[in-house]
Order: sequence, then structure tokens, then C-alpha cells
Amino acid sequence: MKPIKILLIEDDPNLGYILQESLELQEFSISLCEDGEAGYSAFKKGKFDLVLIDVMLPKKDGFTLAGDIRSLNQEVPIIFLTAKSLKEDRIEGFKIGADDYITKPFSMEELILRIKAVLKRSKRRDSVKPEQKQFSIGDYFFNYESGILQYKSNNGKKLTHKESELLYLFCQHKNQILDREVALAHIWGDESFFTSRSMDVYISKLRKYLREDKNIEIVNVHGRGFKLLLKE
Repeated sequence: MKPIKILLIEDDPNLGYILQESLELQEFSISLCEDGEAGYSAFKKGKFDLVLIDVMLPKKDGFTLAGDIRSLNQEVPIIFLTAKSLKEDRIEGFKIGADDYITKPFSMEELILRIKAVLKRSKRRDSVKPEQKQFSIGDYFFNYESGILQYKSNNGKKLTHKESELLYLFCQHKNQILDREVALAHIWGDESFFTSRSMDVYISKLRKYLREDKNIEIVNVHGRGFKLLLKE
């Protein structure tokens, strides 16, 4: 079995060395970079199963780097490492498309468990083969397999992996309640506060993408979840 390849971008040489050594003991293959530009260059040249990014990086900060990586690859899992615990920073990370967020100081045991959990969720999502892959949503057409959401005859928009998964769940529950817990378990793998906040960000994005058709609405169902409502 090929080792899981992780790109680690951490500007503190001591912490970077400790993280690399500890993760390699877990049989991960680690590529270590000490600034955002080097991390971006390494990502473009290599193929990685997961990316660990320190938010406070020289030359290119972690949020900018993650955004650049997402422009190249929508699926690779990203975990932020940061000394900041502000809710706004966590939400910003999830807006960019982070899969998890761990605040320094943290134990290696916690980091390893989070890495394994994110990789497990990613593998499980990739193995899902839905029976129906194409959906009509009012004036929109959604191809789950390609991740393309098209409005009438335009060229369409390429959705991220999580956007596509969430819209797929809505299509399966059209005009029905999609329980928050069901969506969190299916896409994020847990129901923590911060994954819940991340889902709210993605709900807002889908509302924006579907706003051209006034007969489509994603409504909040208090205490339950959401509903993709198609008006007659």
C-alpha cells in the first residue's frame, strides 16, 4: 500500500521538524515547506492526499495559500494549524474550503486523529455512487457526476466537492426537510459546532448560485434543518 502523502506548510522550523518526525512515525509521507510560496510550488509539482497549513505564514499567508490550492484542486482535504482561536478565523477557513481547523497548542494524538478522520470522510465520500446523477431544479440543471450546475442555456458553474454533495442531498430531498444532522454526518462526518457553521456557509453559497430562479428557495426549518423548496 502506498503511503499517504501529506504536504505540511509550517514556518516554525522546530515545530515543523517535530510534526514531520511524528507523522512519519505514523507511516505518513511528509513534504515540509516553510513559507506559503514554497508550499504552493510544492503542491503544483506533487500529488498529495492531504494538506496541513499554518495560517500565519511568510510570503503567502495560509488563507491565501489555501485559496490558491482550491483553485487547482477542489477535493484535496485541507486542515489549518493556527495559534488563533477567533471564530471569525475559523469561519474564514471554512469559507475557503477547509475540512478541519486545529488550534495551537495541540497534542500529536489529537492531530493524528483529526487527520485520520478527515481522510476517512474523504474516502467515504469518494466511494459514493448515487443511482441518479442528473437533476432538474426549476430552470437549473445539475449534473452530480461532473459537479456542474447550469442555468438555462449558459455554460454552467463548476461546484466544489462539498457544494456538489450538499446540492445532491437537497435534490434527493426536494420539497422535504433535509435534517441538519444527516447532512453533517454525510458530508463532514461529525456534528460539531464548527462543522455546523461550515455547513451554513455552504448553504449561503447554494442560495447565491440558485437565485436566478425566483421559484427556488432554500428555507430554514427551525430545529430541524433546511428544505429545497420549488414553488409551482
